[in-house]
Amino acid sequence: MNGKRGWIKSDQQIREVAFANEELSNKGAYINLMLQLNSLARHAKGISVHKSLPQYYHHMHLLCQFLADSFNLKALANLQDKHIVEYVLERQDEGKSAATLKNDLAAIRYFHDQLPQPRYQLSSNQALTKKYLDFNLEKRKFGGINRQPTELEYQALVALARKSINPEMANMIQLCRELGLRVHEVVRLYRADAEKALRDSSLTVKGKGGLIREVPLSDHAAIILKDAMQSVERGDRLFVSNDLKAHQVIQRVQDFVKNNRNKVLDPLNQRPPGIEITMHSFRHAYAKDQYHQFIAKGIESHKAKLLVSKLIGHNRADVTDIYLAE
Repeated sequence: MNGKRGWIKSDQQIREVAFANEELSNKGAYINLMLQLNSLARHAKGISVHKSLPQYYHHMHLLCQFLADSFNLKALANLQDKHIVEYVLERQDEGKSAATLKNDLAAIRYFHDQLPQPRYQLSSNQALTKKYLDFNLEKRKFGGINRQPTELEYQALVALARKSINPEMANMIQLCRELGLRVHEVVRLYRADAEKALRDSSLTVKGKGGLIREVPLSDHAAIILKDAMQSVERGDRLFVSNDLKAHQVIQRVQDFVKNNRNKVLDPLNQRPPGIEITMHSFRHAYAKDQYHQFIAKGIESHKAKLLVSKLIGHNRADVTDIYLAE
């Protein structure tokens, strides 16, 4: 316990949360960040200890999970604008409201101010909006930005991955594109999941918040799963060998896309300037494809959006608008 600050998680509770959370890949980095957050929270002043501070602590707890898995960040003092922008995009993708995002940012800025020696100054929301094209906190305006790779870019990245020292990345990229998976969901797959998917013609995916969804397999997706299974023993994960951790594999494929996206740049792409291909871009392409397939079958637009939302791990039709960029 922490006196009147009993809402602060004990070191033991932090470790229990880390190892009970299947969605958290980089547990070590998360624990490290949370221990730093606790140190700040024990002495933080200036806002209500009973209301505002516990809420801000909760917002930061979510941020620590994101920073651990997406950036392998080891020190809160190294927090930068780019981390904040990516976190906001992640939260917007989850369908969080503008009000929630502003609370996220208020918490981040408050705790950043508590750091004794931060390495970087954080820009204001207004400055971030000017600096980053896709950073926008206005309600529902954060959708509508085309992030999709062209088919040429997608196929070129897959080809480069196949020729790399880690050719399994090609299958990871393809599963994100062909089934609309998050990279964390791909890394979480076991051989048994692939075997079941091939029997049932649909992949059972456990997504964020423990939400389970069924994603129908295309013929191409079935071929990808069969190929991924070839070098994997029963009981093992499809893409995480015994000598690696999940977050290392995630970082590897994210870095591959980052380091090679300019090599495959299609001059005819429709993305606005400054919007580059990431692993998440392939989910956008999948969502748009699925929406147009539903429309082609005569399904009404709102219902089509709801169906797409469920396929990508959400339950609200308006979240699909973020992916469609139309």
